[in-house]
Formats: sequence, C-alpha cells, structure tokens
Amino acid sequence: MTNQPIRVALYARTSTKDKQETRNQLDQLRDYANRQAWDITHEYVDKESGAKADRPQFQRMFMDAHQGKFDRLLFWDLSRLSREGALKTLQHLQRLTDYGIQWRSHTQPYLDSMGPFGDAIVGLLAALAQQERETIRARINAGLDRARKEGRVLGRPRKVFDRAKAVRLSRQGKSVRVIADKLGVSHATVHRAVRTSS
Repeated sequence: MTNQPIRVALYARTSTKDKQETRNQLDQLRDYANRQAWDITHEYVDKESGAKADRPQFQRMFMDAHQGKFDRLLFWDLSRLSREGALKTLQHLQRLTDYGIQWRSHTQPYLDSMGPFGDAIVGLLAALAQQERETIRARINAGLDRARKEGRVLGRPRKVFDRAKAVRLSRQGKSVRVIADKLGVSHATVHRAVRTSS
C-alpha cells in the first residue's frame, strides 16, 4: 500500500499589483513544497490589502479547505495571510485547524501547526489575541473617560421635545401624527404629552 502524497495549497498576497513580488513568493513556496515532496494542488493569489478578509482568493481558499481539497496550507509569512490583527489572524488559523488543515509559514518556521510546538504556538497566538482585545478595550475606555472630562455628552444626541408646542398644536385640532411629524418625535411621545396636559 503506497502512501498518498500530501496535498498542499499555496497562498500568496501582495497589496500592490507588483507581479514580481507575487512571483517571488510563489517561486519560493513552490521550491519548499517540492523539497518536502508535497503535491501542490492549489495556488491562491490576492493582490489586495491583508487588512480585510473579503479577498476573493482568501475566501476561495477557505471554501476549498472546508471541502477538504488540500491537507496543508503554506504561506510566505503571517502578514501575507492576514494583517487584521492577532485576534482575527488567530481565528483564521483556528478555522483551518477546525477544517483539519495543517498550516505553515515559510519564512517563520516556528509558525507551524505540524511541528512539535504547534499547540504551543496556537496558545501563544491566543494569548496575543487576548492581549489585543484588552488593549482595544483599554483604549476605548480611555477615550470615553477623556470625553467625559472634556464635558462631551456620550451616546446618541437626544432630541429636544417642545412639550408645550405639542399641547398647543393638539388644542388647535392637529392630529397626533401631524404633531409627531412636525416635531420629529414618536406618536407615543406626543400621546403622553397631550394626555398629561389635560
């Protein structure tokens, strides 16, 4: 019984239309895969920013991963796969793992789910993602505190409701709907104002 060759997919990305840069990535990824005797079954190339996940080939790669069309994903480095931050990047790698796909960074050999430290790497990335979440939360809270100290009102601005005008219009025979539309408030607000004035 012969061993089936490992099916590998390559992912390359550049944020510019520089064909040479993409070719350089792919050449080195192909060379590495060939030295490992892996069977290259798919190549995915995006020429877009890595700061978003809606890249066409990136999405296609995940669809194919979900359908089990390859066993491993090889990418140039983590920033070529994603520049969305530690949390999102970890989620992408975890998604691959959940699909049963192993992954490896060509230029960062320590980022390798196949190696002896695969679980440790995922744990480290999870810790970085948690730190990123806490940093974002701290920045938001600091911004809110600064806004409060500067006397800024937080949240949606409240509409100023002229209750007396609503009552006056009602006494002139205007309907609740007309008053609400004129004052830019809900029908219920006008109802309450008119009811409490009588």
